[in-house]
Amino acid sequence: MTVTPPTVSPWTVRVAAQLTVLAAAAFIYVTAEILPVGALPVIAADLNVSEGLVGTLMAGYALIAALTTVALVRLTARWPRRRALLVTMVCLTVSQVISAMAPNFAVLAGGRVLCALAHGLMWSVIAPIGVRLVPPSHAGRATAAVYVGTGLALVVGNPLTAALSELWGWRQAVVAVAIAAAAVTLAARVLLPLMPAERARAGSAGRPVHGRGLLTLSLLTLIGVTGHFVAYTFIVAIIRDVVGIDGPHLAWLLAGYGVAGLAAMAAMARPLDLWPKASVTAALVVLAASLVTLAVLSAQPRAGVTTGVVMVIGTVAIVLWGASSTALPPMLQTSAMRTSPEDPDGASGRYVAAFQVGIMTGALVGAGVYEAVGLTAMIGTAAVLITAAMCGALAVRDVFNRSRDLSTR
Repeated sequence: MTVTPPTVSPWTVRVAAQLTVLAAAAFIYVTAEILPVGALPVIAADLNVSEGLVGTLMAGYALIAALTTVALVRLTARWPRRRALLVTMVCLTVSQVISAMAPNFAVLAGGRVLCALAHGLMWSVIAPIGVRLVPPSHAGRATAAVYVGTGLALVVGNPLTAALSELWGWRQAVVAVAIAAAAVTLAARVLLPLMPAERARAGSAGRPVHGRGLLTLSLLTLIGVTGHFVAYTFIVAIIRDVVGIDGPHLAWLLAGYGVAGLAAMAAMARPLDLWPKASVTAALVVLAASLVTLAVLSAQPRAGVTTGVVMVIGTVAIVLWGASSTALPPMLQTSAMRTSPEDPDGASGRYVAAFQVGIMTGALVGAGVYEAVGLTAMIGTAAVLITAAMCGALAVRDVFNRSRDLSTR
């Protein structure tokens, strides 16, 4: 009789602690990135500049990250992965200290530049580190665990820094982020293994070759992220003018958007390991359906008897939008790494660069269409782009693979 050895779970206490540190790093980084959104009026008043100028901090951040990611990933290709992550966290901490002490807008923008320079590198190494902590069969779940930090930044981090900015001042909120970043840096140094770089460990030389699969996935990412941010940039206007919710209830729906995203990431983590293409396609289908629904609601003339129905349908669409859009990034980044198992960090860097370009393009296209044509056309544009990405995901072959070894320490 053959005795089957017991299966050892990869989710040990140590691995759980390591993934928690990575999720905390993602949480702090995203919270710092979007802090100007919640503190915008306070920063503008304190530095005596317009709110529009403060708003450029986000667009400038995305531009710098997009332009520097691939070069920095290549420059640090032979560094141990822990060192690369620690450098990005130190840059984040220093940038927050500079920002908190900024006497004017120019110095504040300079502090943000340092943070943005390291942003792409951080996202290029953090998911591969998480994947290498677990067996290949759990790569999607490890990536999703890291991305929990992103979801929490939207649900907890941004509202918390906005509240701190109103109560104590935006500088104190930035100091709190700096202290948290320093604490996470120390925890990462203590808990994470050194992790030699894949290229250095393999003894390979020269520039790694990335195949057509990574190029295809990066293009799909660019199209999908552009479509998402065409609409997401103006999600407050959509909730107010399409769904018909304003005031304190709007904040609750935004929170529901974020909570739905966290739940979707947890629910889709295991399917991502088992059926990656089906998981990505399903998320895109839900996202496209949500935006199409909102576009139809926006085009419908409002009548008093249908206001309640519109509000319910619109609320469901917003929640599903949050669930699908938040679940997609860990799916896409895991798939990007699997296209290049010999250089997952480089593949991840190209994915991150495509993502950042998508953020910029989406915000610019969304603003242009919104101003020139209106809200309905803007949401419709987003729906068309997401549908195009969905059709592309259905059509491609050998891109969403699950049997790639990414976990060697």
